[in-house]
Amino acid sequence: MKIERICILGGSGFVGTHLVSQLAARGLNVRVLSHRREMAKELILLPTVEVIEADVHDQQELIRHFRGMDAVINLVGILHESTVGRVDLPSARRGDFQKVHVELPRKIVHAMGEAGVHRLLHMSALGANPNSRSAYQRSKGIAEALVRESGRHHIEHENWYLNGPKFIHGYGLNVTIFRPSVIFGRGDSFLSMFARLLKLFPVLPLAAAGSRFAPVHVEDVARAFADSLDNTATYGQTYDLCGPKVYTLQELVNYVGEVTGRKRSILALGKWLSYFQAWALEFKPGRKLMTRDNYFAMGTDNVCAGGWPPVFDFQPAALEAIAPEYLRADTPRARYEDYRENARR
Repeated sequence: MKIERICILGGSGFVGTHLVSQLAARGLNVRVLSHRREMAKELILLPTVEVIEADVHDQQELIRHFRGMDAVINLVGILHESTVGRVDLPSARRGDFQKVHVELPRKIVHAMGEAGVHRLLHMSALGANPNSRSAYQRSKGIAEALVRESGRHHIEHENWYLNGPKFIHGYGLNVTIFRPSVIFGRGDSFLSMFARLLKLFPVLPLAAAGSRFAPVHVEDVARAFADSLDNTATYGQTYDLCGPKVYTLQELVNYVGEVTGRKRSILALGKWLSYFQAWALEFKPGRKLMTRDNYFAMGTDNVCAGGWPPVFDFQPAALEAIAPEYLRADTPRARYEDYRENARR
C-alpha cells in the first residue's frame, strides 16, 4: 500500500518541522498533533499539512486521530526530567522519561492497533539501553523493545515498565526505529548552546570533555525518515544515524569557538568534578544545561559502529559544511552584514 497520509507526534519540534516540510514537499498529507497549535505556526502554512491541537497522552484521542492514516511517526522525546531528585534511586528514574518515552509509545501501539494503522516510524537515540545507568538511555531502550514487539504482539499489561510485559495476540506493525547521534542544524540545542556559553565565559569548565559524538545534520535525519516510509526493506529494522566524522566534546566546543570568533580556554574536568558540575547544574532554574543523568549518558560514546546505512541512497552532510552558516549568525560581523544587506548597501 502506498503511504500518502501520515500522522506525526512531535511534528512541531526540531526534527519534526524539517520532516513535515520534506513530506509536504513530496505532496504527502500530514497530520501534526500538537498540545499547542501556535507552536506549529510555520507548518500551518504548508498546503498539505493539518495541525491539530491534541493531548497525545490520551489514548482515545490518538485512536481518533490515527483513523484513516497510512502511517504514524513518533518523534516525541525529552532530554531532561522536570523534577530534580537522586538519580541513584530507581524511584527517581520513573518521572517524565517513563511517561514520554515508555508509556506514550505503548499508547501509540495500542491506538494504531485499534485504528488499523500498520506503519510506525519511531525515534530513539544512540546509546538506548534498558540496562543503562542513565534514565534517559534506559527509557529509550525499553521503548525500543516495546516498539519492536508491536510487530508481533499486543501489549496488555498497563504497568509493564515496572512489572514486566505480558503479551497476547499480534498487531503486526511494520516498524522502523532510528537511533541518531547528537543532531545539529539551525535552531539546535547542542552547538548553539555552546555558542551562547562561549559568549558569556572567558574560560569554560567542561564536563566529560572526552565524550565522543558523530553529529548528524537534522535534514539528513528527516530525509532518512521520509525515504523509509514506503521502503519495505526498512520494515523491522533499526538504523544508527551518524555524521561522517567523530569528535570529542572538547573538539566540538573548540570548533564552535573558532567558527564564532570566540575562541576560549577550555578547562576539561575530571570524572568527579564533571559529576559535581552536573549535580550543581541540576539546580539551575530555567533550561537545564546538564544533569547527572546527562553525565551518565555521556559515559557511552555516541558514535555508530558502521557507516551510513546503505539503504538510504545519499550521504550525510559534514558538520563543517553546515554549522558555520548558522553559528556565525550571532556574531557582530554577521549582524553587520545583515544590516548592510537590509539597507541594500
